[in-house]
Amino acid sequence: MYTFLASFTVHPDHRDDFVDIALKTGRDSLANEPGSKDFTVVADEADPNLFYLNETYADEAAFRAHTEGPYFTTFFAEASKYAEGPTWLMKGNILEQPA
Repeated sequence: MYTFLASFTVHPDHRDDFVDIALKTGRDSLANEPGSKDFTVVADEADPNLFYLNETYADEAAFRAHTEGPYFTTFFAEASKYAEGPTWLMKGNILEQPA
């Protein structure tokens, strides 16, 4: 499994817009992209204009397919109007525990 955590800083007047587009992107990706496994939107507890996207895919190829798909494209076309980011906080493969 491939996962990442990225942050976005959002203009205060567009906080709700960002939440709406991020949640929609997550719903659409999970419903229509077989390699999408988890898409979590987190609001920072100290800064109301800071958000994190934590996403998990079957593998890096599934993540790459997501970045070339319509949901990713639509998200960035909208969010880039009022959000700075992503700041990549981590990217990598989830390690499995030995049996």
